[in-house]
Amino acid sequence: MSILAMIGGTGLTNIEGLELIRREVVHTPFGEPSAPLTHGILQGQPVVFLPRHGSGHTIPPHQVNYRANLWALKHLNVSAVIAIAATGGIQRELLPGTLVIPDQLIDYTWGRQHTFFEHDLSHVTHIDFTEPYCRELREQLLQAGRAAGIPLVEKGTYGATQGPRLETAMEVRRLANDGCDIVGMTGMPEASLARELGLCYACCSVVANKAAGLCEHEITMQEIQSNLVAGMKQVTQLLIQLLCDRHLTP
Repeated sequence: MSILAMIGGTGLTNIEGLELIRREVVHTPFGEPSAPLTHGILQGQPVVFLPRHGSGHTIPPHQVNYRANLWALKHLNVSAVIAIAATGGIQRELLPGTLVIPDQLIDYTWGRQHTFFEHDLSHVTHIDFTEPYCRELREQLLQAGRAAGIPLVEKGTYGATQGPRLETAMEVRRLANDGCDIVGMTGMPEASLARELGLCYACCSVVANKAAGLCEHEITMQEIQSNLVAGMKQVTQLLIQLLCDRHLTP
């Protein structure tokens, strides 16, 4: 049976109906993952949860050990990964609380360990990253949203910035000119590392705030957290529907 993993906040393990089985510490050749991995059963399906920023949300985005996280999931025979990500809305119609299933991304990060293919190589490896997200898993998310009556923005370009600071208004203007619809800090190299390992990977973005320069007030963490609470309720409904649909698929 294929195993679905979810990378996101610690609150994901509070999903109603989730049967928690065990937590597992995984050691990797690339160091320690963000936290022990939690195994569970939801809608009759095996699931694995990994809090990207650590159990206490103490790891900033530029210090997440993305290689260890993805390697650990692959080691546990995970076949598909859904990344839950808080983002800023660049397009004006993307109001806080909106869920976006991006189909493209642009990487603005730097200095992160972004590949498994760099030491003791027998040959140089290049991956096809034309479509950075798994088409099949994206379609499953979209179908789950329709079945559950959850409005989803079905396409969008994720701009991945370095963080941990938020962007300037002019940086957001540049992102918009580049074609970005949302901006976050964890989209890369998570997506490309998943591709290198052959993992089916898709992102469910929760718009937590309007990006810098698009609102008339200062962006605060209180505002972001408040909007995330509302958005995450829809995310959990979406995940439950997705797993229900996967359970019914022969």
